[in-house]
Amino acid sequence: MLDDFMTRATLAGIGVACAAAPLGSFVVWRRMAYFGDATAHAAILGVALSLALQVSIFAGAVAVALAMALTVTLLTGRGYAMDTLLGVLAHSALAFGLVAVSFLSGIRIDLMAYLFGDILAVSRGDLAVIWGGAVLVVGLIGWRWSALLTATLSEELAYAGGIDPKREQLVLTLALAITVAVAIKVVGVLLIAAMLIIPAAAARALSRTPEEMALIAAVIGGGSAIAGLRAAYALDTPAGPSIVCVAAIIFLLTSILKGVRTQG
Repeated sequence: MLDDFMTRATLAGIGVACAAAPLGSFVVWRRMAYFGDATAHAAILGVALSLALQVSIFAGAVAVALAMALTVTLLTGRGYAMDTLLGVLAHSALAFGLVAVSFLSGIRIDLMAYLFGDILAVSRGDLAVIWGGAVLVVGLIGWRWSALLTATLSEELAYAGGIDPKREQLVLTLALAITVAVAIKVVGVLLIAAMLIIPAAAARALSRTPEEMALIAAVIGGGSAIAGLRAAYALDTPAGPSIVCVAAIIFLLTSILKGVRTQG
């Protein structure tokens, strides 16, 4: 069954959706969209370093994405506005990554595949990494779910309940780095933030509880991956961007439905 490239691509898309759904919900609740974008942009530097050092691309992407997220966390509130800090670090990391790639001699690299994804080229090994990362992220978020919700709702309430908000922020940071690393092959570093945010934002209009939102976001993300792949195959369009386009259309439809319900 896994000899069919479309089957592998579909399973890869669903795996990324499962990882991105619960994490994306917290990204939306905490208004961390730019934080996710900055972490994703840093991943291209991780790819370049991995190829130069001949280590796993997954490990390199996780390491650099985690370093970026921790840097942002440490520098926040030290004289710079969050959006300014994220803008500087995100674009700087992407630029340094692209420059680093240009210095790689004797290594052929399809830069577009890392920027926009190459889900149709997913191998069995890639599938193992994607699903292993997805299980790790879902397990990590599930383990800290109540504490993360409390810290998201109110830091004072978290402290009162014996929960350290900074520790929960670190959990989200780690989960974000892993998600970025597993999603590179599917949608690329420039579209990872879209798969984090759009399904969760669309699910928000259809859910009544946090758990419902995470579950519906996973369904929307997985459905977007399946429909986007079919559309890309039929229309001969790029697979990664096609998946994001489907997710965006679903977000538009749920927004319209929410507006109708509000007026009704």
